[in-house]
Amino acid sequence: MSREIKIHKFEGNTQYSVHVIDSYGKEHHLGYIHTEEIDEIKVNPLFKNVPNYVRFQAEEIWKNEVKPKKDLLGNAIKECIQSDKDRGVKPSLD
Repeated sequence: MSREIKIHKFEGNTQYSVHVIDSYGKEHHLGYIHTEEIDEIKVNPLFKNVPNYVRFQAEEIWKNEVKPKKDLLGNAIKECIQSDKDRGVKPSLD
């Protein structure tokens, strides 16, 4: 995955939502930017026109990234369910 800053607005909203994606694909919500503020911003892949406070928060997140731990139990359950499906047995978690 690559690091990314996403700024988007849902139709009818008056604010834009700001999200930062770290290199492990984890999404962090930074908050909202008012429409008046975003009208002056042209978001580009180099983040040159992103507000300073958004860039600062994104850099802090990226600087403190932690590799997610593997979910061993979740993966084991997933494998058991897939094994049941492969054998033609209805999976049951009971």
